[in-house]
Amino acid sequence: MRTLRPAVKGRGLRKPVETEYGFTWHRANTAVLCVGGALLVVGYIALSRGSITLAPILLVLGYCGLVPAALLIRAKADGAGE
Repeated sequence: MRTLRPAVKGRGLRKPVETEYGFTWHRANTAVLCVGGALLVVGYIALSRGSITLAPILLVLGYCGLVPAALLIRAKADGAGE
């Protein structure tokens, strides 16, 4: 286990270096996740009211469509690229 040494006397510990894995969270990810969450809420409300057609469609769209899409969306690269 590695310990952190003080960088400067009296200023606390150094921050560990973060590794970049190529995943960033943007406004589009948040919007799609919120829409997916709202779809799930509406699906469960429809399920509680006895809908046997609409509720499963909404729940499958939320769980299998929008929630994974929110995790997979990447922002457009503004640089030259790799």
